[in-house]
Amino acid sequence: MTYTTHGLTSLHDFLGDFVVYRNLVPADARLPAVADLREQLGLAGNPLPRKAEPAYGRVVAEMLRHARRLDRPGATIRRLLFIGDTRLNDGTAFRHLCAAGDWPGWAFIGRDEMSRPAQVERDGPFYLANRWSALPDFVRFVESQGGAVDEETAVVVDVDKTAIGARGRNDSVIDEARLEAVQRTIADLLGVGFDEATFRAAYDELNRPAYHAFTADNQDYLTYICLVLGAGLFALDDLLRQVRAGSLAGFPDLIARVQARRAELAPAGLLPIHDAVWHRVQAGDPTPFKEFRHHEYLTTAARFGDLPGASAEEVLARRIVITQEVREVAIFLRERGALVFGLSDKPDEAAMPGAARTRAGTPDRRSVMQPLHRLATVAVGERLCPQGSAPRYQSG
Repeated sequence: MTYTTHGLTSLHDFLGDFVVYRNLVPADARLPAVADLREQLGLAGNPLPRKAEPAYGRVVAEMLRHARRLDRPGATIRRLLFIGDTRLNDGTAFRHLCAAGDWPGWAFIGRDEMSRPAQVERDGPFYLANRWSALPDFVRFVESQGGAVDEETAVVVDVDKTAIGARGRNDSVIDEARLEAVQRTIADLLGVGFDEATFRAAYDELNRPAYHAFTADNQDYLTYICLVLGAGLFALDDLLRQVRAGSLAGFPDLIARVQARRAELAPAGLLPIHDAVWHRVQAGDPTPFKEFRHHEYLTTAARFGDLPGASAEEVLARRIVITQEVREVAIFLRERGALVFGLSDKPDEAAMPGAARTRAGTPDRRSVMQPLHRLATVAVGERLCPQGSAPRYQSG
């Protein structure tokens, strides 16, 4: 057995409410939201920053400073550690955070590749490992480079596919939850007109990097595209030909064409949902399909929780779990005085109960549901070698 379970816990157990989702509104109401920081940071009138943009780093750096003052008055952040799963997206966010705070920093980028020998590659401030169990070695590496871990250290932990649903270990369950949410949303809206085979053909094709220029790698956009394909406004083959030819440049072009034909949506009862998405897109809302995001919260939350009697492998296949190595290191660093802060690119509407329903004009169920970071689920970690010895890493 490669993995072992470590009981029920939650992100809140080691992050508290020091978590911010895509809308840049911290779960801890004592911290400033992006709206409170726009004027100070010269961002008034700008779109909501995305994770890979310099403005995102400036906003989060200011949140980190406020968080540090809250739990350690008088302490100042002087260095940054980042724990994530992607060199491009997380690595870019890490660099922008360091630049915004004028902090030196080190970043751990991890995944599990159990079919290959354990390996670590060091590239400047990046420590890239193909085992999440290399995290303690990363901390020792930072200290060997003169990076003391104390109250002057901020530790930013990527949530999605790092702290939960770890890449290479448990990330497929997050993807399954999102796919179920897309399908459930479209099936509910199309009713008897829903054809699962047609939906899967469209989703599987368009959910590839080759079409990111068209979909903007935005699941709200992709869900809407699959909806209008399912409603028969376009044929998938014709749409793909236009995308490849460049005559259909991107999602704004597509929804504008639907707007010109909106009367054709009336027989299927899709006018209200189209109008809602259309108006939100025109307003610059990056998550315009609120109904889909509400379903995503439900399908994601349903995959948290215990699975009594199941093996670690069964838990990994059926539950979104907490990465035990991330949890242990976060607790260790927090006990050393470091600030530990969670960063998620998941839309608030898919992470905070009631957010999507309230914005869609339906009741808020917040009183009976919890944000994802407060939901209990199983922690799973790599089973170490006999006598608890760590695996031997090869340097790349």
